[in-house]
Amino acid sequence: MVIAEDKKEMQHIVSVLRQTKYALKEADAFSLQQLSDQTIHSATIQQHTDFITIAVLLYALNKMVARHDKIKIKRWDSLVNKLSNEIDKSIAELERRDVEEFARHLEHIKDLLIDFSPSAKQDIQEVLRKAAVNKAARIYEHGISLHQTAHLLGITQWELADYIGQRSIFDNPFNATIDVEKRARMAEDFFK
Repeated sequence: MVIAEDKKEMQHIVSVLRQTKYALKEADAFSLQQLSDQTIHSATIQQHTDFITIAVLLYALNKMVARHDKIKIKRWDSLVNKLSNEIDKSIAELERRDVEEFARHLEHIKDLLIDFSPSAKQDIQEVLRKAAVNKAARIYEHGISLHQTAHLLGITQWELADYIGQRSIFDNPFNATIDVEKRARMAEDFFK
């Protein structure tokens, strides 16, 4: 299904993009993170690259807002204004139901992030790569196969599997270790 065919999803994305503009202007990293998480739900259901691109961009923007002093992006306010203008253009194209132009503006936002500050280019590219891997892990958690998820995000299955493996060891409460005596009792009970 194409975004423009589903009025409810289109309205949701327009709302997310408008909230993104506001969060950027307010330098509200927490809101950007929440918007990214909300978008993952749509990305998982629709498996549409535009939803995924939005989720990755929002996550990257969240990290950049939280660390813009560290990343040392010169002319931060100018970048925020350019991003806001590009978001406005993407909203207008989506409302016109021109999905190709909408997608082109999303790519332009990504390009703006990478090219705006040559001194921070490598840091920003790394933020975008990590954002893609993080969002891929979230989509995978929703039940989409490792292969499909990696393909949707344009990352390797190895990158995704490595990230998921590292993360799930610590994030899963069922990974707590059980002492030897308790394991032995459980084994005895099992074989009785």
